[in-house]
Amino acid sequence: MSVHLQNELKKLKNKMFAQCTLVEERLRSAIRSLLNKDKELAKIIVDGDRDIDCREIEIEEDCLKMLALYQPVATDLRMIISILKINSDLERVGDLAQNIAQRSVTLADIEGSEPDFDFSAMTNIALQMLNDSIDSLVDLDMKKARSVIDRDQGIDDMNSMMYSIFVSEVKKDPSKMERYLNYLSVSRYLERIADHATNISEDVIYMIEGTIVRHSEKDQE
Repeated sequence: MSVHLQNELKKLKNKMFAQCTLVEERLRSAIRSLLNKDKELAKIIVDGDRDIDCREIEIEEDCLKMLALYQPVATDLRMIISILKINSDLERVGDLAQNIAQRSVTLADIEGSEPDFDFSAMTNIALQMLNDSIDSLVDLDMKKARSVIDRDQGIDDMNSMMYSIFVSEVKKDPSKMERYLNYLSVSRYLERIADHATNISEDVIYMIEGTIVRHSEKDQE
């Protein structure tokens, strides 16, 4: 086992954990701007996506260099491959947090009643799924990773419910169209964030035991 490889893996994991923290903080701020109608906070999130992108590129380059220089095998190889994939999912979560913030800016300028939908519940689930997927990565916790995967259908159902509410409300009052289109977009972003959290958890399971679980449950239905 190469000492140099282990040192590089340690550095890589530290960079990955720092990216996890940054992405989660960015998402929390974006959601806070949505729920509190905080236009200034939303603008900060919209303007701050570049640092996540730069970190994502750096981590990807580190992974590719390690694959080329050290030709890792077994557990080390699975770790690098998993980090490559998780890195991409985290960058997408960062993009989606920025999208939520952009919708927050728009919604803050639209007058009208709140939607007949509990966004706080949906945002809490998406945040908790991301947090748990990150914890499963840091702690290499299979049980927590699987718990994230098990929650994915619930947030899919909430997104479908939001669409039903959108159709019903717009039929009753077409003037609500712009407002609900924005809320519907946010709902979709949250559903996609949950998907990325699920992807991260699936990659954690692969990292630990070498099992590819993506699609396996659906294929059995």
